[in-house]
Amino acid sequence: MNRKLRYGIISFITIGAFVISCKKENDNSELSKNVPTETKATELNPDEEKIKTTINELLFNAGNYNVSALDSMVSDKAMLGISSLKDGTWSNSEIAINDFFESIEKRERSPYCEIPNAYDIIITEGQIALARADCILYRWGIPQSREVNHFTFIKENGKWKILNISWTKKELTEEQKNYNLEIFARGYAQAWCSQRPNFVSSFFAEDGELTVNNGEPAKGTLGITNVAKGFMEAFPDMIVSLDSLKTKSDKTQFYWTLTGTNNGLNGTGNKVKISGFEEWTLNNKGLIQKSTGSFDENEYKRQLEVGTN
Repeated sequence: MNRKLRYGIISFITIGAFVISCKKENDNSELSKNVPTETKATELNPDEEKIKTTINELLFNAGNYNVSALDSMVSDKAMLGISSLKDGTWSNSEIAINDFFESIEKRERSPYCEIPNAYDIIITEGQIALARADCILYRWGIPQSREVNHFTFIKENGKWKILNISWTKKELTEEQKNYNLEIFARGYAQAWCSQRPNFVSSFFAEDGELTVNNGEPAKGTLGITNVAKGFMEAFPDMIVSLDSLKTKSDKTQFYWTLTGTNNGLNGTGNKVKISGFEEWTLNNKGLIQKSTGSFDENEYKRQLEVGTN
């Protein structure tokens, strides 16, 4: 793709007119989905729903830097464009998608959770679509920036594929960066799906502890990373969903469901679906100081041997 055409695409995405409005609802006190989604908006038709789902999946995988999943969703000729506001000045940059993927592998990354507040979607002849997702990017439950994402889609064999992505990025003020426990929990669940065990331990204090089923506590960043690594290696397709979040006194209870296939080294190849909870004590930075986890270990072992019912 020549440079003139690339600039044309990015400019078109950035200034495209979007006419479908979406409205926000208040957040529920209990979260039921792991993939970040916006609060319910106006009713969408099936193609619009598929596009919205695709955007949510992309943001989820981007927050975990899941290159293989992102690669399957995006054209290998796609370009990324970003316009960032810093010190009152906007600066622009662009990068080919394959170069971006390569940079992920070379650089240390930290997890993030990007949650859309509203969508605008335009579809032409059921084949080409423009979409806009107005999002807030969070790290460890703290909002960092407002990022308005623009996408160009094309339908291939009945599936929407992303041709190009561009977005504006505007850092929030310190007064706007208020800790949100529910978003923290959502990001924590997302990190368990990342196949990056250090993402899980990043939600703990450096001297934090994680205890599972009255076992020996895993202490510190390395110990907690190793616990997460064990589960991720056992279940390469592991998904941990946030079922609910409850706060009592100074304790927070994080209820979860794990689904995955035991295809790791010496695995049984059986599917597992098990639920449990962690009880957290948080430090003054909002990180987990101590977590005591529990699930039905006998049922877990049974499913490893024979699979789910």
